[in-house]
Amino acid sequence: MLANNIVKSCFSGLVNVTGRGRVLPAAAVRLQHGQPQQLSQPAPSTRLETCSAKSLMDIGTRRIFNEDHDLFRQSVRRFFEEEVVPHHKEWEKAGQVSREVWEKAGEQGLLGVMTSEEQGGIGGDLYSAAVTWEEQMYSNCSGPGFALHSDIVMPYIVNYGSQEQIKRFIPLMTAGKCISAIAMTEPGAGSDLQGVRTYAKRDGSDWILNGNKVFITNGWMADLVVVVTVTNREAKTAAHGISLFLVEEGMKGFNKGRKLEKIGLKAQDTAELFFEDVRLPADALLGELNKGFFYLMKELPQERLLIADMAVASCEFMFEETRNYVLQRKAFGKTIAHLQTVQHKLAELKTDICVGRAFIDSCLQLHAEKRLDPASASMAKFWASDLQNKVASQCLQLHGGWGYMWEYPIAKAFVDSRVQPIYGGTNEIMKELIARTIVTQN
Repeated sequence: MLANNIVKSCFSGLVNVTGRGRVLPAAAVRLQHGQPQQLSQPAPSTRLETCSAKSLMDIGTRRIFNEDHDLFRQSVRRFFEEEVVPHHKEWEKAGQVSREVWEKAGEQGLLGVMTSEEQGGIGGDLYSAAVTWEEQMYSNCSGPGFALHSDIVMPYIVNYGSQEQIKRFIPLMTAGKCISAIAMTEPGAGSDLQGVRTYAKRDGSDWILNGNKVFITNGWMADLVVVVTVTNREAKTAAHGISLFLVEEGMKGFNKGRKLEKIGLKAQDTAELFFEDVRLPADALLGELNKGFFYLMKELPQERLLIADMAVASCEFMFEETRNYVLQRKAFGKTIAHLQTVQHKLAELKTDICVGRAFIDSCLQLHAEKRLDPASASMAKFWASDLQNKVASQCLQLHGGWGYMWEYPIAKAFVDSRVQPIYGGTNEIMKELIARTIVTQN
């Protein structure tokens, strides 16, 4: 009823967003960042860029955003402060977040942001989705797999699924009642997706699925998994024999292994998945038969851009955390911020981060205009994730011994950063993809 009242009273629900100490309901969020084509961009001169702002995490900066995005960012920031941060230590011990936080995220319009309302999503734009990615990193809480669920898995269903699949799954996914994952990686196939061995064989109109996957984010809690599978072993190339299937929790023969114990991302449920003679109906096929590899190649640039944007946002958080620390920590009778070597290091870090932010914002703008090419997305992913690890190491160093203590936020940010150059395609593979565009003659 509250959501309906807010819709009827238009923007009355947006008054005193932060003053009331609550997060905007999903209906109000739709009013703010839905229908992006109608949002007017403010003049660039009215918004500071990150390099000129008082803080790298300030709301109201960066020319790619507007006031509606700022209001949404306030709402998202408050959600993470109130609904995620207080529980994250508990989730780290459990190795997973709660289902309740997923449903709360759905209620507040944080899931399915880029998916159209007609398809069951929120109906916002790319920049609104980027707000959710960045604010999660600003909270330093890596547990909720919202970004993968909304902006990596959902697009496969929206772009290649049947109307029946869209109607069945997308509204539930937007509400946080159906948690999703995508299963690409296998024990013997990581960045090389053409090395997949999981196999689906026809049996009448059904398919029989066998194989296993590993390192699957959201894997333990997933209600729905997009599984990358070989369907034609006789294809002219491996790429021409791969398909995608929707596998649901509870299907006979679909089992989840243990939650994997990682050095970072402690609250994120990463699991092994096993498929033993799982019978899949014909309508479990996602998109066309044997087109799965081409779907993956089309969607991976957004995944890599997402990783890059979250990497730079993490850098911005770590920088501000470190600046606050050196302004308080005393040595030799004064704060260590007075030491020239510390000042120069901070100057170097801020410059690197701001250069990275300018490039990633450019990539976000290109992607919003559907002009981001795969090589540029690969550049963004490898450069930003490498930068994240450099910033993490140097910021931890500036914390001294305390930076090595788990109770300090920089310690968690340090270990969480290490996986970024690995998943989404290793950075070595990113360089291969970039190099092909340089040396190929065609």
